[in-house]
This record gives sequence, structure tokens and C-alpha cells, in this order.
Amino acid sequence: MTQTPAYEVVVVGGGPAGLTTALYATRLGHRTALVNREGGRYERVTSVHNLLGVSEDASGGAVTELGIEQLEEYGADYYRDAVREVTNVEPGQRGDAEASDTADVDAPDAADADAATDFENESGDVQFRVTGERVTLRADRVVFATGFTDTPPDVRNLRQFVGRGLHYCLHCDAYALGDRPVFVLGHDDHAAEMAMMLLNFTDDVDLLLNDEEPTWGDDVAAQVEAHPVEVLPDRVDHAFADEESDRGSERGDADPWLGGLAFADGRTREYGGGFAVYGKEYNDELAAELGCDLREDGAIAVDDDRETSVSGAYAVGDVTHGQNQTPIALGDGAYAGIALHKDLRQFPVPADDLDRVADLDAPAMADDLDRVADLDAPAMADDLRARMWRVREADDHAGMTPDE
Repeated sequence: MTQTPAYEVVVVGGGPAGLTTALYATRLGHRTALVNREGGRYERVTSVHNLLGVSEDASGGAVTELGIEQLEEYGADYYRDAVREVTNVEPGQRGDAEASDTADVDAPDAADADAATDFENESGDVQFRVTGERVTLRADRVVFATGFTDTPPDVRNLRQFVGRGLHYCLHCDAYALGDRPVFVLGHDDHAAEMAMMLLNFTDDVDLLLNDEEPTWGDDVAAQVEAHPVEVLPDRVDHAFADEESDRGSERGDADPWLGGLAFADGRTREYGGGFAVYGKEYNDELAAELGCDLREDGAIAVDDDRETSVSGAYAVGDVTHGQNQTPIALGDGAYAGIALHKDLRQFPVPADDLDRVADLDAPAMADDLDRVADLDAPAMADDLRARMWRVREADDHAGMTPDE
């Protein structure tokens, strides 16, 4: 039996929104952990686009790895594990002992994990237990950054070309497909609108119904009829690789790129790439089981601070809106990180709480404000402050020590 590691903030999910939330929370002085299952959607992105200052050669996996390194440098704990349950617990149970396999997880070593149960200026209002396959954590606040899962097209062999010709985000990838023949697989309003939008990049767009009846309305049907988009009703049998392409070798990729699609009647068509439009499934199960409100489409409902309907539970990134954009996810994480800090920080003590501060076990003083001065400051834990100094020294903020 070991003590369950306790944190002020536990983030579930390691995409750009989750990483940014954890980064802000840690740098703002809060004991933070991030739990991330292996092989998430963002880690499979072959090229990160539209992220200012980051090379287009960077993959989602590379950006994720750098983000984890930053978190650990500032003092956050990173756990490679799949979260199975998030539940409410009663306040004041931070130190209770229960079974935990933390020492066996790809995470901080056992000594560091145990140390996380004794940090300074605890808020005293532990609210959540985060249970993974191999680790259990306590959290004052929990953040869901669990994203969504694309509904794949029913075309043989096509899934292997995700990121290498098969795409889901026009705003990310249309630029790379311009002036080539492209396809859109789908049969609803969104698919039709995406096909017409692609005419901004190329004059050769096929809208592939894949043996499904179109479900778009009359107005969209009139638009499709008026635009130079070829609608093909035939069933798509399979995808084939572009064996002559040297794009993979230039990028150092061993996997081939999409060359085109073969139809059930034997016809083939070469494509530079295309998009599948069959919707998405929000990874909202953990939040829903906790009692968080969901929107009509299944996204987690949040306010401007990215807090859910459950007090102390936040959600960020694609699981709240499905925008599928790295910069938007980063912004969500920043908003949530700042909101968490305002929620958890010790100073300034709100005017409404001065009576509570006056009840603290402290020497009798003349007035409440003197009792505020008796609280521990700085409020940031000693080890996080020590890391702050080391980071500053590494950045050549010249030779200062904490004593100076």
C-alpha cells in the first residue's frame, strides 16, 4: 500500500491543448501531472501545418516529444498510461493510502511520486480520483483533453494512407494538394461543401459518393450542380500506393503515399490526395461519466474559462469543438491554464475570504490583513521554485542564486 500521488492539476490527454494547459499550470506554480495514452491522434500527424515558427517538416510526434520535455523541465510529472475513470472524491482525503502501481509506470520514479503528496500550500479541496490502467492519481482540478476520433471511410487499404494522401482537415492540407486531382469521399452537406471549397486550390475535384445516396438539401444540390465538381456515385473498391513517388524517400519515410483509387467496375483514377468526410466521435466518455454536460453533437460543453458543468473539471481542445487546428488547441490550453491559476492560486486572498483567513491557526493579530501576511509566501512549492531558478540560469539570466 502506498500513498496516491496528489496534484493540484491533472490533465488527461497529451495533444497540443493538454500539453499547453499543463505547461501553463506548471509554470504558474501548481503541482501538475499529465496522463497520456500511447499513440494518440496528434502523435500520428506526419506534418504539423499553420503553426508559426515550427517547420513544416515537424511531425505531431516530434512536437509532442518536445512538449513533454518542456513539461518535465519545469517540474510537471508525465505518465504514459490510459485513463479509465475519473470520479469525485470527498475533500480532505489527500493523504489516504490505497494501492497504486505508479512505480511500474513510465513516469516519475517512486520517490518523486511519493514526494508529490507533500507539497506546500495545498488547497485542501481534492475533488477527483484519476484512475488509469497502471496508476491512480488525486487531483484538485482535472482537465479533459481527449480529442476526437475520425470516422474512417469504408474503402479497402485507404486507412494506411492517413497523413500520406488521405486527410481530414481542409484548412491544414488543401495547400499541399493544390493544382492536383483531389477527391472528397462523403455524401452529406459537409462533403459537398468541402468539395466546392477545394475549387479554391484546384480545378479537378471529384466528389465520391461510394455507392451512397446524397443526403444534402436542395440548396446544396443546386450549388453542386452549378460548380465544376464531378459527382461519382460508383463504389470505391480500394486505394493504391504511388510507387513512383519519391516524396516518401525525400522525407525519410518508409511508408508509401497514396497514388489513387480503384473503383468496383475496374476503373482507376490517380489522385494527389483527398479527404474523407464521415464525421467524428468525440472522446467524451470520461467526462460524461463524471456528469459533465455534452453538446448536441457530443462535444464537452465548456464556458469561456474552459470549465465544464462539473465544478473543478475543465476541458480543452478538439473534444470541446472539433476544430482540428493546432493553434486553436494551443489557445484553449492557454485560456484553461490561466483560469486554473486564478482558481487555485493562494494570493491575493479574495476580500470575501478574509474571515476564513482570520480563523487560521496563527498568533492573534490586530486585523485580518496581518493574518494574510502570516500565510506562506512564495506560494509556489520549493522544488518548483528551484526548477525555476535552474531554468533561468540555463537561459543565461546571469549567475543569480535564490539567496540573491
